[in-house]
Amino acid sequence: MTAPDIHRTIEAVWRIESARLIAGLVRMVRDVGLAEELAQDALVAALERWPESGVPDNPGAWLMTAAKHRAIDQIRRKKLIQRKHETLAHEPEFEPADERPELEAMLDDDIGDDLLRLIFTACHPVLSTESRAALTLRLLGGLTTDEIARAFLVPEPTIAQRIVRAKRTLSEKQIPFEVPRGEELNERLASVLEVLYLIFNEGYAATSGDDWIRPELCNEAMRMGRTLAALAPQEPEVLGLLALMEIQSSRLHARTRSTGEPILLPDQDRSRWDPLLIRRGLTALGRIEKLGGTHGPYALQAAIAACHARARTFETTDWQRIATLYASLAHVMPSPVVELNRAVAVAMASGPAAGLALVDTLANEPLLRNYHLLPSVRGDLLSRLERHAEARDEFERAASLTRNTRERNMMQERAAASAKAAQSQV
Repeated sequence: MTAPDIHRTIEAVWRIESARLIAGLVRMVRDVGLAEELAQDALVAALERWPESGVPDNPGAWLMTAAKHRAIDQIRRKKLIQRKHETLAHEPEFEPADERPELEAMLDDDIGDDLLRLIFTACHPVLSTESRAALTLRLLGGLTTDEIARAFLVPEPTIAQRIVRAKRTLSEKQIPFEVPRGEELNERLASVLEVLYLIFNEGYAATSGDDWIRPELCNEAMRMGRTLAALAPQEPEVLGLLALMEIQSSRLHARTRSTGEPILLPDQDRSRWDPLLIRRGLTALGRIEKLGGTHGPYALQAAIAACHARARTFETTDWQRIATLYASLAHVMPSPVVELNRAVAVAMASGPAAGLALVDTLANEPLLRNYHLLPSVRGDLLSRLERHAEARDEFERAASLTRNTRERNMMQERAAASAKAAQSQV
């Protein structure tokens, strides 16, 4: 294997193993920042040794053993935890991981719980939502600071500062490395799901920039969602979010043209939807039904996505069912955005006039004042009612509000088409 091949292998191993590695180290040193430093030290050791010695049979255990060796030195030098120092100091000196099967077995012990603790720690409510997202992508997604910055279209120093402040806050507040219990568990779980939902949505429909979708963010959110679902298989809302992400991701290849321009749902080639992801999402929904958790907000959104996935064509979609599900979602998660989506479903089920009547009740909602999808939806409904001059104004307003280049271009094109249709009515 050539040196470039080994470096690519190391990058792949790091993406797969970094979260497990950091989680195990946090359990030892009780400090997220220090754990990440130790993991990075192990990565450097791999970059130095593997090109000469070759990639070990169990690279994850090799990295953990190398990091643990450094952790022993850190604990001895800084005397962070005397009990840990005494326990770890009796272990033999570092040897290649494949020569230490008994150590590998010990390191693999409790790893599932370690990952779950890390997820809850990275998404602690003491951190801002932006910091939680950045730290989660760094620790659990294995993304570099530069990759996270490019994903959210903010300067790299800004992301770096968020991550540094997040780790410092967790240390200063002495946030325990644990899965909370009781009511605190529900609060923290909501925080975890909120972060994964935010990351996924930014990938599915980017709020700004030149690309309408960013599949890599969707994939990272799904990967972390699958990890969380494997660690908490009896939590309906965890399964609900995973089902939602799986089903929505099935459409990614059909949502843009080869040039990157958006393709809206009515015009998508459904043969390009990924049937495997749809089956996975529907399977997760089936598990939710058995658990009796179909009325949670993520489960309801997944059920809505499933209605689209089951329809062979746009026209045969069960819009009445979708409208009913949105009404249930509005009850458990009141939001003007949910009401806007319900209005779209009502328009499809009962006609554009019925949908427009609901949209017009949202005109003075403060949260929608600068939300580009409000005039976009209104423009679409006005267009279907052949009120083209009014539709043009709405599409122009939507174009002025969106920060996404592709979406802005699409709105401008729809405004021009409406203007042309209005002229033909004169």
